[in-house]
Amino acid sequence: MQKFSFNDKSLTLPDSAFELVEHLGFNSVKQAQWAWFELSGAVLSHYLADEAQRLQALLRFFYEERGFQADEQYFSIAAADLGMCFMQRRGNSTTLATALMLLARQLDLHMELLLLPGTTVIACSLAGEFRYIDPLTGRFLTRHDLHALVKGELGNAAPFKARYLKPGCNKLILMRMMSELKAACVLAHEFEAALECCNLMLDWYPDELNLHRERAFIAHQLGAIQVATADLQFFIDNNPHDPMVELVKMQLRELGEESQTFH
Repeated sequence: MQKFSFNDKSLTLPDSAFELVEHLGFNSVKQAQWAWFELSGAVLSHYLADEAQRLQALLRFFYEERGFQADEQYFSIAAADLGMCFMQRRGNSTTLATALMLLARQLDLHMELLLLPGTTVIACSLAGEFRYIDPLTGRFLTRHDLHALVKGELGNAAPFKARYLKPGCNKLILMRMMSELKAACVLAHEFEAALECCNLMLDWYPDELNLHRERAFIAHQLGAIQVATADLQFFIDNNPHDPMVELVKMQLRELGEESQTFH
């Protein structure tokens, strides 16, 4: 796989997301762009003078006229691919939310993404107030609903933290997409693409310990024992008091034995 990197200053949506997926070998930038151009042009006919009516028209266009919905294979590569979301009108919460946000910009509606644990929702500023939207259904959500989503991911004792309401920038949205693509690639046994997702994320956040541990697992599947060993050792050296460290040490010993057997 050829070297690929993002320049933080040139990150744009949807183009950077299209380029990422083409680099991973799953879709064509041109095909994704044509699907986006068609939708972004078609939505302009719903530009109404009243902002609230414009929002309702956008939601009808997106969910009823064009039939966007959650992908039945929710954790698949296709569901995590923004280009495929535009082409097939199917996606996960992140790709659907991103698609809706980008179409909202065509209508001068202000939408941003909230990257909650385990899911992505939309915050829409309307008449000076924020409205929250479930991108899977187009249904409006309350703050109580947002907390319920967090509890569903982290457990009933999980608090709702103020940072959950901080909108995601392009870099964080792309990080979420890469994380979901990585997980989908692992499920599909596309380990080379999953490894590349880890590499790209670690280019941005080289000290993210859990990413090193995840890359170790993926590298092991590809037989890259030295890479896996280095990542596990990095995790141990930089996180000695983590509850998982004994398990990681055991994994490291097993890799050492496997390496000796291989040689």
